[in-house]
Amino acid sequence: MAGALEDRIEAAAGIRPTRIAPLSGGRVSQVYKVEFKGSQPLVAKYGPAGGGLAIEGAMLRYLAANTGLPMPVVISADDGLLLIEYIDAPGPLTAAAEAHAAELLAEMHAAPVDGFGFATDTLIGGIHQPNPAGDDWIAFFRDQRLLYMAGEALRWGNLPAALMARIEVLAGRLADWIPRTSRPALIHGDMWGGNILCRDGRVAAFIDPAIYHAEPEIELAFATLFATFGTPFFERYRDIRPIAPGFFEERRALYNLYPLLVHVRLFGGHYVASVEATLSQLGC
Repeated sequence: MAGALEDRIEAAAGIRPTRIAPLSGGRVSQVYKVEFKGSQPLVAKYGPAGGGLAIEGAMLRYLAANTGLPMPVVISADDGLLLIEYIDAPGPLTAAAEAHAAELLAEMHAAPVDGFGFATDTLIGGIHQPNPAGDDWIAFFRDQRLLYMAGEALRWGNLPAALMARIEVLAGRLADWIPRTSRPALIHGDMWGGNILCRDGRVAAFIDPAIYHAEPEIELAFATLFATFGTPFFERYRDIRPIAPGFFEERRALYNLYPLLVHVRLFGGHYVASVEATLSQLGC
């Protein structure tokens, strides 16, 4: 495999690698730091054809071209190999970095976009993420996020049928929690700590996006699911953009059903219990 990977990297980058070392991360593809003589290192994701690396490259390029988010430069992207700039970012996600992330995301969320969905389907965790265009956020969240991902988790045998039935009940009641005044914004879509690279109290880069146009509260909710952001983030975000009443009390749990269902589809296990607990919290 090493020789084949070296050949692919040389063909894409125009220079032969001198060292390839594994990096952590990458569920579908393998991830490496690639070093060259006399040139800056790169990150290589190497996986099977159809693994979505071309889509990941397109998402990275879209965010770099259309937002102020710091993103790694994409060198080459096809279905089997993604080459991107290596970001030297050894720092932790400090309070200062959280505040910087809030400024970057609030600016992106404030920019107007046309409708929910996206021009193309995208991926989250390597899973297909459908993005048909529409103007109704409740319908989009219901059909393309909750019911779609729950159906995928059920199809893979990771979600019990009884929980699927409860999700369908909740899906019919979304207007109880979500206002009809929701406005679309571009979101990164996979906002957890492993996708935020920091250096010297600043965000050096965001990686592994799952972009589409959404109610930005779903991004804020996801950022709390694994305790990625806390008070420093939300205080700074609120300085720039308001957060409507009811988000922390109810809608955060509602929106986090989507990433939880993604994890059920991928891993099953204790994430099933988390979905069940959220449904009970919401009275379904």
